[in-house]
Amino acid sequence: MKTTSFVHQLTARAALPRLSVEMTETVNIGFLGPLSGRVKSWGLPGLNGCRIWEDGLNKAGGVLIGGRRYPIRIHSYDCGYDPERALEGAMELVQKHKVKLMLMLGGDTFAPVRDFLMRNKVLTSTLLPSDLSPDTPYLIAPSEAHPIQNVTGVAWLAENKPGLKTVALCSQADLLGMPSQAVYRAAFKAAEKTILREVQYDPGSSDPGPVVDPMLESGADILCWCSSYAPMVHAMTEYAYAKGFKGQIISCTMDGYDQLVERTSPEFMEGVVFQFPDFDDPLLREKAFFFNRPHVFYEEYNRRFPGSWSAVSWEYVAILDIWHSAVEKAGSVEPPSVLAAMKQLGHVTHAFGHAEWWGEDIFGISNALVGDWPVVTIQEGKARIAAFKSIPGWLAQHSDLLKSEMAALGQLWHQRLESDAPGSEVSSRAVKV
Repeated sequence: MKTTSFVHQLTARAALPRLSVEMTETVNIGFLGPLSGRVKSWGLPGLNGCRIWEDGLNKAGGVLIGGRRYPIRIHSYDCGYDPERALEGAMELVQKHKVKLMLMLGGDTFAPVRDFLMRNKVLTSTLLPSDLSPDTPYLIAPSEAHPIQNVTGVAWLAENKPGLKTVALCSQADLLGMPSQAVYRAAFKAAEKTILREVQYDPGSSDPGPVVDPMLESGADILCWCSSYAPMVHAMTEYAYAKGFKGQIISCTMDGYDQLVERTSPEFMEGVVFQFPDFDDPLLREKAFFFNRPHVFYEEYNRRFPGSWSAVSWEYVAILDIWHSAVEKAGSVEPPSVLAAMKQLGHVTHAFGHAEWWGEDIFGISNALVGDWPVVTIQEGKARIAAFKSIPGWLAQHSDLLKSEMAALGQLWHQRLESDAPGSEVSSRAVKV
């Protein structure tokens, strides 16, 4: 959010719901995410980034509330992407530390804590808008629009490589993978690409052969890894290289892509498309967003946590920055006041510029921020932003198609609440392994 004048802040606060606040000396924030296990690249690097933000804000005096500054303390709990541990962690962070904001990855670890957090009115963030429903009024997705942002990579690929006509895609059968499969389905159909093969696999699988072989056998021009976890992305990419694949690879993430360049070849990885830039990218210097100096954050991150940069290293920090701005505008840390400040005041920005609240049609509540999102390609061994594409622009044309594909895989909000598990209705193209 852009900085506003003190007079504007006072005027804005008067328009917000005011709640009595019992302030302690510290404002506590919870980080409930996978800090170990197969999904840790989407948790631990995010906590690392939050530590940089926490240190920087506290050195500046802390968060300003009602004319007084309070230090921030981030309490972390490693749920390892295990639903039972997630509930234990949520209870500890809320009951013991009285956290005012809960940062989560979401997905399978949000489902078991949903009722507890909403009942206690804990403002909670997720990287997965697919967690949203009318029953989650205090859940927000202000940073990553996963997996909706993946449509931008497909749209860019269709514009820049129109000769690619066919695709095979794969996804793990969980609450991270299934929505992504639905979004990629919609995106490829919107781009008039023919889906030859779909493979769903167990999220605990580590063997790429049974997943990639059917995709290669289809003869598809494009192999799409959807939102597979980093270890599986690496395994499948190396397997495709060993099998002599010469076509296009697209994936939501490509964490540790430099390792893949070394293990395969620069030529094989040239042109791979994914959605998350390095923050030393020249095009980010032209963007006015939460850090203002993203390359400085990137340098500090790599100095303190070398070799751990991932898709989420900055995402939880982006949420903290939006929350911080809303708290100071509201003059309160209480969730209703902070949420009102986020939704009602001023020009809202996320990491890549102007964004708007969206989600009613698909998730039953407009608590996700969507705007432009970068399309990243590997160029001479380095990730570089190829373009910024509009998520709202794509949705304006293809929202009905997206809704249809989400419904086909049981990923609309009412379907997920009814089953409390991933849907599995798939077409005859799909192979389960």
